[in-house]
Amino acid sequence: MTVVLRLVGVFVCFFLASAVPARADVVTDWNLTTNDTILTAGPAAPARLIDFAMVHIAMHDAVQAIQHRYETYASGIARTSGSEIGAAAKAARDVLVNRFPPQTAALDARYQAYLTAHQIAGNDPGIAAGAQAAAAIIEICRNDGSYPVPSPVFMGGSGIGEWRPTSFTTTTPPEPISMTTPWMGTMRTFAVRHQSHMFAAQPPRITSSRYTADYNEVKELGRNTSSTRTPEQTAIAVFYSDNAVLYWNRTLRGITDRNLRDIGDSARMFALVNMAMADALMTSWLAKTQYNLWRPITAIQLGNSDGNGETEGDPSWQPFIATPNYPDYTSGANSLSGAATEMLRMFFGTDRVPFSMIGAGTGNVRDYLAFSEAADDVVDARVYEGIHFRFADEAGRECGMRVARWVFKYFLRSDTGEGPILLAGEYEDEDFTAPEAVGQDDDDAER
Repeated sequence: MTVVLRLVGVFVCFFLASAVPARADVVTDWNLTTNDTILTAGPAAPARLIDFAMVHIAMHDAVQAIQHRYETYASGIARTSGSEIGAAAKAARDVLVNRFPPQTAALDARYQAYLTAHQIAGNDPGIAAGAQAAAAIIEICRNDGSYPVPSPVFMGGSGIGEWRPTSFTTTTPPEPISMTTPWMGTMRTFAVRHQSHMFAAQPPRITSSRYTADYNEVKELGRNTSSTRTPEQTAIAVFYSDNAVLYWNRTLRGITDRNLRDIGDSARMFALVNMAMADALMTSWLAKTQYNLWRPITAIQLGNSDGNGETEGDPSWQPFIATPNYPDYTSGANSLSGAATEMLRMFFGTDRVPFSMIGAGTGNVRDYLAFSEAADDVVDARVYEGIHFRFADEAGRECGMRVARWVFKYFLRSDTGEGPILLAGEYEDEDFTAPEAVGQDDDDAER
């Protein structure tokens, strides 16, 4: 959607900008280090959210060993004193070394330079707190099902409506390869009881009116040569074609610099958001393998043989961006974006917080007056890109929001009765019963 300035938003923006000076802190510094470490290891696959979550859970627990304001994620974290900065840096360093052993020397050099720059002695009690917090999350995540060897293979199917590998070019398809990280749908979650706890309902039938409408929408707006996609829609598509794991963590750094003064608050925000995004993405991956729904590129190229007389096929159709190599339903980017925006709404006690989404590259930003506005754009973007049906985007967003509400209700809660950062708010208990099938017509729904 196009962001429209409103007077109340301008007032809130002025208040926040005036009240809170922009600055970095140890949490944003080591979030950036985590980002750099991941990129040094190779392309940032969706599963790298696990690393972000572990780093930030450890940093939160280390800081709270000193502040005693919020519950720790791991039990048995000893209360202590000392440098909060040292505690957080040590926690992040130890988790990253555990996750990326080949980068140990570089991480150690960065860590030692960080302690020196902040005049923190190596025997500061906060260092021991950081080590304990890191060891705790590393142990909790041991044998969590991530990165199994050998990795399982998921090739989808070849029937009508079934996903098949989509990493192919417009000319000669290479040998099909397995779905990316199919194990993510069955690994142990951080917070929710199991991925199925937040599971999406079944997608609409191919013969339903909802499927038909969304098919024709993505066929028109998501085509690589679309003449009806507006310049603003194209800009949204290009901006959100970036890696969602990375752009949300870049954005969190900006939100911290703009709005938060206390290390404990920033550590908790990063931990809550990354934990919720990770569990939401795992939930999405389970839905992808469970429902195995084809992507628009396959659906539209085979549209004349899908049994729906209202979906005209086009064997030469291509999407605006390359289609990722995993099934359509539900959208992973919208699952983690729904989790991020809903968690931020609860953390700050309001949806109406001016902020900027930070894209890749200098000056690549989109400004918003509310978290939900960005979530709306991510839903639209995946349609404009030609890689998702809208019902997959909306279902992913809703599941992500439900995951966030669960995480916020049960994890890292206040030990002092503190409310959200800006405004106190109360959140009703959620009904976690699976919703009705998305867009299903009454006469063709599963009985």
